[in-house]
Amino acid sequence: MKQDLLTFTNWTPEAANELLALAVEMKANMEQYGDVLKGKSIVALFEKPSLRTRLSFEIGIHKLGGHLVYVDSEAGKLNGREGAADVAANIACWADGLIARVFSHNTLETFASAADVPVINALCDKYHPCQALADYLTLFEQFGKVKGLTLAYIGDGNNVTHSLLILGALLGCHQVVITPNGHEVDQAIFDAAQSIADQTGCNMVQSNDISAAKGASVLYTDTWLSMGDSTPLSEIKDAFTPYQINHELLKNTGATHAMHCQPAHRDLEITSAIIDSDASLLMQQAENRMYAQNAILKTLFA
Repeated sequence: MKQDLLTFTNWTPEAANELLALAVEMKANMEQYGDVLKGKSIVALFEKPSLRTRLSFEIGIHKLGGHLVYVDSEAGKLNGREGAADVAANIACWADGLIARVFSHNTLETFASAADVPVINALCDKYHPCQALADYLTLFEQFGKVKGLTLAYIGDGNNVTHSLLILGALLGCHQVVITPNGHEVDQAIFDAAQSIADQTGCNMVQSNDISAAKGASVLYTDTWLSMGDSTPLSEIKDAFTPYQINHELLKNTGATHAMHCQPAHRDLEITSAIIDSDASLLMQQAENRMYAQNAILKTLFA
């Protein structure tokens, strides 16, 4: 039976830890995995523009011996031409897998239902599982562990936050989410992460108070406005500015490192001084997108 990765909510802690261990192993010994996707063709269907996601998948699949076909549904004027189920069913006639970067999680669910090949969520409005795995791979490399660390996410509660919560809870990483009032995470997703955390023994905190990040190992942020959000920056800047990651915040919380999934808006959600400092893990996160995704591909296509 085929396996999809739309979100980690249906994974077990054991499976999540095995996936992280596989990512570590594959990064260390990539030369041993050159035939994982030999003879396989995978379609990447993107409704949103991309730099890191597209290139890390394309190069990673090549390194695994496979072939990627990129389809820009906007530039190709495919959006609205036919239903999502028909699109996925047609792709499955030729391809061995489908990677989709879409506006709505519902589209992914339709793809997964209609296609008899694995479907991978490369970002949607609710989740970004590939990014989360890359982030925890980065934490593992930096600290030698994930379990028992405290990750404090600061900023807009969004798709990245949701996946960090779910996968972090599976891996036993304590979670602190700090957002401006009115920009909290989806409560149902937080509750799902809390249920997992109850099994793995990690703490889950939600707050609007920046001081809740005190004691965190790492501070994490994302853009204040998600891709496709047309809200003028001027309308939210005053609310978000106190949540900027800067050297003062690192000092006050005791965190040693800062993370950001990029693209980053320098000197808005995070200062250039942090991005360009030894505290920054941003480029390591970007590098690890490929290795995390390679581990996902091997797992789904094994």
